[in-house]
Amino acid sequence: MAENIKLEIVTPDNLVVDEEAQIVMAPGTDGEFGVLKGHTPFLTSLKIGSVKYKDASGKERVVFVSGGFAEALPNKVTILAESAERRRDIDQDRAKQAMERAEKRLSTENDDSIDYIRAKAALVRAIHRLKVKGYIV
Repeated sequence: MAENIKLEIVTPDNLVVDEEAQIVMAPGTDGEFGVLKGHTPFLTSLKIGSVKYKDASGKERVVFVSGGFAEALPNKVTILAESAERRRDIDQDRAKQAMERAEKRLSTENDDSIDYIRAKAALVRAIHRLKVKGYIV
């Protein structure tokens, strides 16, 4: 069995994950990457998506992250995320409502009062939360 690596996922508000993992997969801005014990050190920015990891017992875990940065060291991965939620903490109804609001805003044409960039970002976040929760495949 492979050695474990320390995983920390931190937001400005709290420590979301602090545990040992067999492998960590994260959504880098240049593509998804994986980290095992002994990985070459690097730093990268993250896009909205899912951090997937196998905990020390081998069970797959998923955490939604909304951007940020990841630092990989030979024995530790630290993710500094703008926001992060474990699968169990995602409110599916709230995410569906956010998706519907964003879709409604984006369907409005030529309305100067709507910030389309923010609406699109809100839609992407809601969709990824729902994917992590298993509502959208």
